[in-house]
Amino acid sequence: MERIPESSAMATTAAAVVGPSLDELAREGARRLLVAALEAEVAEYVARFGEARDERGHAEVVRNGHGQPRKVTVGAGTVEVRAPRVDDGRVVDGEKQTFRSRILPPYVRRSPKVAEVLPLLYLHGLSTGDFQPALAGLLGEDAAGLSPPTIARLVKVWEAEYAAFRRRDLADRDYVYVWADGVHFNIRLAEDRLCTLVVIGARPDGTKEVIAVEDGYRESTESWLTLLRDLKRRGMRAPVVAVADRALGFWAAARDVWPETQGETCWVHRIANVLDKLPTRLQPQAKRALHAMLYAESRAVCLAEIGAFVAEDAAKYPKAVDSLTADQERLLTHFAFPAEHWGHLRTTNPIESTFATVKLRQRVTKGAGSRTAGLTMAFKLLTMAQQRWRRLNAPQLVAQVRAGVRFRDGLRLERDTAAEAVQTAA
Repeated sequence: MERIPESSAMATTAAAVVGPSLDELAREGARRLLVAALEAEVAEYVARFGEARDERGHAEVVRNGHGQPRKVTVGAGTVEVRAPRVDDGRVVDGEKQTFRSRILPPYVRRSPKVAEVLPLLYLHGLSTGDFQPALAGLLGEDAAGLSPPTIARLVKVWEAEYAAFRRRDLADRDYVYVWADGVHFNIRLAEDRLCTLVVIGARPDGTKEVIAVEDGYRESTESWLTLLRDLKRRGMRAPVVAVADRALGFWAAARDVWPETQGETCWVHRIANVLDKLPTRLQPQAKRALHAMLYAESRAVCLAEIGAFVAEDAAKYPKAVDSLTADQERLLTHFAFPAEHWGHLRTTNPIESTFATVKLRQRVTKGAGSRTAGLTMAFKLLTMAQQRWRRLNAPQLVAQVRAGVRFRDGLRLERDTAAEAVQTAA
């Protein structure tokens, strides 16, 4: 007979003595805290209206036992509680008064924090049928409200939110900077990939918001025109600066709808395009040169770096040089704005980084089932990510940009003395 090591025997005995697992202890602790909170809430309510009496002198607000057992899913798992009940016989301004728990309202089966987890998990690639097996270990086998029909109902709610988002009035919003991009991902039940046109804006207080999420056809000029004209029709004011990649469709549409808006081409896209046209052995050196342009401290320094690149590579690699110098002025726009904002204005990264998660989900689920579902998924992901976006650096300068304050090489310009003298004489 094999002898059990003394340490293992002691561990087994200790486990038997300890009893419940850590998860079970956490759930029991959560249950007790919830019960205590509900009892305290009822006690406070009864005490507050304890002096209320009916015409016979009886108390109008009294406790009345407990309700039926209810399973509730909280952060520690699923627990069963019996909420205390209250009889409230008061009539105020002709309305019968009723006690309603703020901690555990009627019919609630899960805490708001758990409810927030559901769309996050769905959007991050967990299919509806995987919810209960995936979360049973975390929240207990009796986890409430995590079935596929629950997620399907959530998706319907998101579709309604998205429809309202597309119709909302923009006259009371002002976006000083905007970032625009087209992101492609698969649709399971369609041959064409979905091109989602996305516009994000920065408000005068430096906060960033999703402005538009629309279906587009290969980022065509007509698709962007339709989107931008709709924004204008709903009251959106032209931004001071628009940031996008070199997609000709957006810039042609922007010239038509926002002729006064300045444009900045995304440096990340531009660098990738230039490197793609160079031999692999030259790419590390070229990347260093391109980054020197990207992070140049002034417009003159940037132009000098571009000139050096052109002089060295124009003869052997004309396509790379053409890729760099095409629409060159749109690479330099940020120099006319606060230096604190250059990191925001040189790239469409706010859109690119967020949509990495959309692409993750479409790989897991083989794409959304329809174009509407794909657009809704993109909208919900962006609006949830929006809650975590930080404000622009030096947010107080955004309002100055909108007010027309001028900057050169990132520094604010003092008022032109000659113009000021003429104005004073007049």
